[in-house]
Amino acid sequence: MGSFSIWHWLIVLLIVVMVFGTKKLKNMGSDLGGAVKGFKDGMKDGSTSDSAATPPNGQVASPAVADKTTIDVEAKHKS
Repeated sequence: MGSFSIWHWLIVLLIVVMVFGTKKLKNMGSDLGGAVKGFKDGMKDGSTSDSAATPPNGQVASPAVADKTTIDVEAKHKS
């Protein structure tokens, strides 16, 4: 009872084809493929935009570029 055999899947496929028809299934598949392609293109365009290259306000671009003369106030009070 753990998994379905090939016959179970063939019967399910036959019922789906009988209910929806092959033309509607073909249209549904192409619509789904177009949606996935549009999503991938949107994700690709979003990552190459100029706003992604610059960090948001209030964030340091690189922690290695931080000012070396900064003194930790808490450390100054403890010593």
